[in-house]
Amino acid sequence: MNAPVIPIQVLRDPSVKPRRSSGERPVDAQLVAAVRETLASRPGLALRRDLLIEHLHTLNDRHGQLRTDHLAALAQLLRLSQAEVYEVASFYHHFDVVREGADGSYAAPAALTVRVCDGIACELAGATDLLARLPALLGTEVRVVAAPCIGRCEQAPAVAVHQYPIAHATPQSVQAAVVAKLTHHEPAPTIDLAAYRAAGGYRALRQCLRNERDIESVLGTMESSGLRGLGGAGFPSGRKWRIVRGQAAPRLMAVNIDEGEPGTFKDRVYLERDPHRFLEGMLIAAWAVGIDAIYIYLRDEYHGARALLERELAALEADPPMRDMPTIELRRGAGAYICGEESAMIESIEGKRGMPRLRPTYVAQVGLFGRPTLEHNFETLYWVRDILEKGADWFAGQGRNGRQGLRSFSVSGRVQKPGVHLAPAGITLRELVAEYCGGMQEGHALYAYLPGGASGGILPERLADVPLDFDTLQPHGCFIGSAAVVVLSDRDRATDAARNLMKFFEHESCGQCTPCRSGTAKVNELIATDRWDVGLLAELSQVMRDASICGLGQAAPNPIDCVVKYFAQELDA
Repeated sequence: MNAPVIPIQVLRDPSVKPRRSSGERPVDAQLVAAVRETLASRPGLALRRDLLIEHLHTLNDRHGQLRTDHLAALAQLLRLSQAEVYEVASFYHHFDVVREGADGSYAAPAALTVRVCDGIACELAGATDLLARLPALLGTEVRVVAAPCIGRCEQAPAVAVHQYPIAHATPQSVQAAVVAKLTHHEPAPTIDLAAYRAAGGYRALRQCLRNERDIESVLGTMESSGLRGLGGAGFPSGRKWRIVRGQAAPRLMAVNIDEGEPGTFKDRVYLERDPHRFLEGMLIAAWAVGIDAIYIYLRDEYHGARALLERELAALEADPPMRDMPTIELRRGAGAYICGEESAMIESIEGKRGMPRLRPTYVAQVGLFGRPTLEHNFETLYWVRDILEKGADWFAGQGRNGRQGLRSFSVSGRVQKPGVHLAPAGITLRELVAEYCGGMQEGHALYAYLPGGASGGILPERLADVPLDFDTLQPHGCFIGSAAVVVLSDRDRATDAARNLMKFFEHESCGQCTPCRSGTAKVNELIATDRWDVGLLAELSQVMRDASICGLGQAAPNPIDCVVKYFAQELDA
């Protein structure tokens, strides 16, 4: 069979103006000038293709929406087709794309948007009631929308009034924030550059630069420590450094702080406390691997953390800890869970839709802008300094039940003390709740738990003594992922949790492949009632696992399969 050949599109030379389609709208010169002026409000942002999403943010922030005529003007400024700009703008949830009406005018944007998280932890804490009550309480001038997990699960139910987060939200506290016009977030004081240096910060980096620690010894220490990627995949970090270092220069680094997995918030907590511990680890990795430029991808929901990171990066640039420090660019996500997948994140950094790439090749070989790329999660780099200063044996010597290392568990749900808990790798759920979380909430008994966020599956109480670590949960059909633990009690139902999670997966599917796009939608239809077609669900699960392009579609059936396997009594009721 002669199949059509679809050519691979390479990055376009920005100096070459594309041929204009006859279907493209004409663009008024005054409108182009107005858009150019708006973009100039952010100095330092060039009119580059890879900065498309940053420019979309600038327009969206200024006007509260993205008008299609503004998109057309932006396309002309960037020498892109209007279709290309529109498809990127419409891909991301946080961009409000609006078309002109029949009379050529545009509807005014909402005066204020209140986002109510409807993730699993927030649903357990009463988000559904908030969504029902807030519209009448706040009035027609305020838009109230349900939002996927916003990374504040320990504060459930969490609400964002524009960019201002409200912990343990009530209708009254949200109304008070709206009345007081609280719309921007300033996190609590953090360890800034001066305080970090005063406490010995950047000493490990200086030792590397002075050759007191050579590259081979650093690589060996990282390998001996057993530190694995803490964003979910768990690939050995030292081995990753060595692989990328072996590729041809120039090499790039992409840092993933897009933690969109429901139940995960550890990176935000550490970033808001001690940003330079992460930045030092990042620069040590860049030195060891030979990195020319670093791109930090931060999820859009972390507005306060972004302002903090911008401030500390500016301080670092003004007084760098090393000569010829790699260029560091902070990129802002736009509300797409799929961009937590490494290749989708790279597509987004390049200013495109965040759609995962087919493998091979791998990003370590062909990543950002076609160059070998060291991709790391925030927390993985956060531990580099401690491992070098305290030694590989210190880190590897932690652990229980035959496991090695430390794990930062993001714990939410029915426990007394939700939050980020640093515990030995291999600790069990029962031990974690009793020793670190203050036990279950009053009147609640352990019923089930999610060991690895939305995609990690659901396990029953009788398996609460399984060690929590990489490779220990797979025999039970689950995995630890980013160590996002959500605890359910005897007042909850696993079927309800599965419905919440599957709704999330359908919402966040990028739509690129049919098994995930259609599979998540079909699964949601089939689980709407307590009478599940278990046979058909099993077939769907197998197809999604075998044929989905990335981990979203491959892992999306986990909650459903776990309900069928461990909670059949809920389906027979």
